[in-house]
Amino acid sequence: MKTTSETKELRSRKIKLNKNENVEESEKTTTQSGQRLHPFESCHKIRDSLLSSASGYTNYRGILNLCVVLLVMSSSRLVLENLLKYGFLVRFDVPILFIKDPTAWPSLLALVLSNLFIILALYLEKLLQKSRIGENSGKFFCFMNVFTALLVPAIYLWYREANPVSSFFALAWYTCLSMKLVSYFQVNRHYRLKIKNELSFQENCKKAEKISTNKIENNFLLEYPQNLNFKNLYYFMAAPTLCYELNFPRSQRIRKSFLIRRSSEIIFLSSLSLILLQQWVVPILKNSKIPFRESNILKIIERLLKLAVPNHVIWLIGFYCFFHSYLNVLAEVLRFGDREFYRDWWNAEDVNGFWQNWNIPVHKFCLRHIYKPLLSQGITKAQASLIVFFVSAFFHEYLVSIPLRMFRIWAFLGMIVQIPFAIVVKKFLHGNYGNMAVWISLIIGQPIAIMMYIHDYYIDYFQVTN
Repeated sequence: MKTTSETKELRSRKIKLNKNENVEESEKTTTQSGQRLHPFESCHKIRDSLLSSASGYTNYRGILNLCVVLLVMSSSRLVLENLLKYGFLVRFDVPILFIKDPTAWPSLLALVLSNLFIILALYLEKLLQKSRIGENSGKFFCFMNVFTALLVPAIYLWYREANPVSSFFALAWYTCLSMKLVSYFQVNRHYRLKIKNELSFQENCKKAEKISTNKIENNFLLEYPQNLNFKNLYYFMAAPTLCYELNFPRSQRIRKSFLIRRSSEIIFLSSLSLILLQQWVVPILKNSKIPFRESNILKIIERLLKLAVPNHVIWLIGFYCFFHSYLNVLAEVLRFGDREFYRDWWNAEDVNGFWQNWNIPVHKFCLRHIYKPLLSQGITKAQASLIVFFVSAFFHEYLVSIPLRMFRIWAFLGMIVQIPFAIVVKKFLHGNYGNMAVWISLIIGQPIAIMMYIHDYYIDYFQVTN
């Protein structure tokens, strides 16, 4: 009896489940108005293909993953091809050899001597603040200090035949130093003239006393001339900025975990760049000597395109390592609050957009201390932009020609050529096409200049034979 009752219950449950499924199917095949749909109702309507721009479809994550997979596979093939052709060329003792190299030490001495120009700048500001020399004389002495800071180390490193790599870093520091000294002078001059124009001598003295009491109560707020001291000046010299301010924005504390991550990135990326340089770039440059010597155009183009990829990879690594990792480490240690060292230059649709976004410290300096003062003198925007571009081109050449000890102006010409290129891109190419033109100029332009310098460097200092 029990079995028959159990079987009846199971049958009733199955019937109920079947009824529920039929109800669900009937609900699916009915419209909102309650009308039942025919199973062969029309399944077509006006629609665009997904890859059409009119479709509004934007989720290309799978295609992006495919590009990454293809990039990894092609890069792996290049790595294997390089190892099979040249063997393992990486030497891990390069940093030790660099330190032991006697030609690297003059650059260190040049770095130490940069303190002389910093001290002179502070001494000059104190003389101007006490009105012991006039403003015109102050401009002259500031110009001579900056000019000497650029000229003396260049002459010294040239005639000492210093190592090109160490010379580059030394001159890069002196380039930053010269811009910092200009900013330091101009900002202090602004506050100095403001005080002289607004206050009498007695009121100025009273304000100085008031400022000194405020400084005791709130020691992080400075006003002119309390900023004229070594602590304030050397903080500015170490800070990751080229534009001076009396009071920089400061972060609350030093984040140790953030500092460790950024420091680890510096070590890893620097090592990776050194490995890629030895294993990938150096063989290409060595094999480029003969094609340049023979003026074989097809082989030169082949070498150029072969160099473009590793050069750009190293350039991207260098950008991240310096502008993101190193400058953030420096800012974190100094609790420097403004961390905008770069913007989204990779989305730039013209050359001007790239130069305005990829190096924000230099861009801010050029805008604040060159471009705007030129506009205030009645110079047009186009002329001011051209002057800024020529100044930038000069420093690019300065940082290449002096370390290599030869004047070829390839870097200068490379910068100047970008002026008509920028006009053409801005006029005829827009959106994605303009962005692709910017990327092409970055990928192809740098290897051209590098190969020209390498070619001339080997001709000047080595015998290149067939």
